[in-house]
Amino acid sequence: MNLNIKAQDQNTYDAIVVGSGVSGGWAAKELTEKGLRVLMLDRGKPLEHVTGYETATKDPWEFEHRGRITQDQRQSHEKLQRDYPYSEHNEKYWINDSKSPYQEEKRFDWYRPDIVGGKSIMWGRQSYRWSDLDFEANAKDGIAVDWPIRYKDLKPWYEYVERFVGISGQAENLPQLPDSIFQPPMEMNCVEKALKAKVESNFGGSRRITMGRVANLTEAKDNRAACQYRNLCSRGCPFGAYFSTQSSTLPAANKTGLLTLRPNSIVNSLIYDDKTGKASGVRVIDKDSKEMTEYYAKIVFVNGSTLGSTFVLLNSTSTRFPNGFGNDSGVLGKYLMDHHFRTGASGTMEGFEDKYYFGRRANGIYVPRYRNIGADKRDYLRGFGYQGGGSRGGWNRGVAELGVGKDFKEALTEPGQWSMGLGGFGECLPYEDNQVTLDTSVKDAWGQPTLKFNAEFKENEMKMRKDMMNDAAEMLEAAGVKNIKTYDNGSYPGMAIHEMGTARMGRDPKTSILNEFNQVHAAKNVFVTDGACMTSASCVNPSLTYMALTARAVDHAVKELKKGNL
Repeated sequence: MNLNIKAQDQNTYDAIVVGSGVSGGWAAKELTEKGLRVLMLDRGKPLEHVTGYETATKDPWEFEHRGRITQDQRQSHEKLQRDYPYSEHNEKYWINDSKSPYQEEKRFDWYRPDIVGGKSIMWGRQSYRWSDLDFEANAKDGIAVDWPIRYKDLKPWYEYVERFVGISGQAENLPQLPDSIFQPPMEMNCVEKALKAKVESNFGGSRRITMGRVANLTEAKDNRAACQYRNLCSRGCPFGAYFSTQSSTLPAANKTGLLTLRPNSIVNSLIYDDKTGKASGVRVIDKDSKEMTEYYAKIVFVNGSTLGSTFVLLNSTSTRFPNGFGNDSGVLGKYLMDHHFRTGASGTMEGFEDKYYFGRRANGIYVPRYRNIGADKRDYLRGFGYQGGGSRGGWNRGVAELGVGKDFKEALTEPGQWSMGLGGFGECLPYEDNQVTLDTSVKDAWGQPTLKFNAEFKENEMKMRKDMMNDAAEMLEAAGVKNIKTYDNGSYPGMAIHEMGTARMGRDPKTSILNEFNQVHAAKNVFVTDGACMTSASCVNPSLTYMALTARAVDHAVKELKKGNL
């Protein structure tokens, strides 16, 4: 047998990072800055910072379909077209369902990017620390398994990533929502300030309203400009005003000269070495040629997003791991979580007709969790927070009116009524039967098996949603909002795009996939630090926690590598 040793040497790195999104970008930055030669693999096409954001500065009338997608696009993106993220404004950023299908025993909305940078380009940027209310919840409630870490373990890493990311927000000194290292907060408008004052006085301070904590700069930082208040973030920001792989972690990694980025690379599986008991590398399918290539490294960070990473692990079978890489416990793919939302209330606010606001602020207000804290006890576990805001109606309020003529048009040059709304984001419990599995009967365009979803929100979430809707109306009423209407538009798992779980951290290898440093229990040179690692869901946006976990895991990995333990 002829072994091409030279080719293998060319394909060998110190570390491999699978995925280039929020957590993958952080893994690449930290590994390269610590002196490792890193190969970053992403199935997406290249997207250059600034020049790649083709629609970022387009006016509404420059879009052929005014932001809407075509019937052909609806057919080729059967599941993606079901909700708001997929539009003409950024349709090139998303994956094609027809080439990469997935199956549903129960509905799951899976939003998958097809670009380098992943969802770091399109994310909502809300950035909140978790607290021990979150990390201790499973243990206190006797649900699922206990987290192997606590807030004190992540606090220095939250600080570390926040200094680099740049998060604008207001300190509130709330134990359930620890403060970050903040840039100055964006300003509330007049009706939001009025709501804050009335709610906080009417509820004795138990309900707090603060400015959203968002990864948009309010002051220029490094080579990034401050937010321009355009609110077109999901198209990509040519000013670098919000944190993304392209604006932040990728330039830092490239600066070291130690990063090799390979786009259009579909990671098929991990390679397990029986002799060492570790992963030796990954198998990669070239998206265009469909050829398989193997790459090798001492450590592998799997950061393909919750479900992408879980696919790689499930598809990595061997004699040692017949049911998926590291899956001795049998929990791989189980305990899938997402936040439930799309319920709340809105109404109109009178008395501020002589006031307006500056620009189009890419942020809203936030109401931190207050349910099931202290003496408050509900008929469900955990809690929720609210995102919301106030605004004035624009010219489009006249679209549905049967009006013509000069007076009608002149009326639309003036701002409309003030409106105020609050929408809840609730925690989903980790349920064993909420899971994703491999379906070998349906293949994607590259001959790989596909994922099948079987997950739903259950009784605990449904009870919570009643409070999420009614409490929103209660707060608006207390603030003097008129014409209040409640709504519950229903929420399916995946819709909030905060999918978590499926390769959870834990103390016991018999009931979890990863240890306290995000290492696969049974193969210590493989790390998973994206949403797949989460053991519970909290009710706050999880991305900041992924970043902190990633930086912490890299620090541990490099120390262990230097000790010869990996």
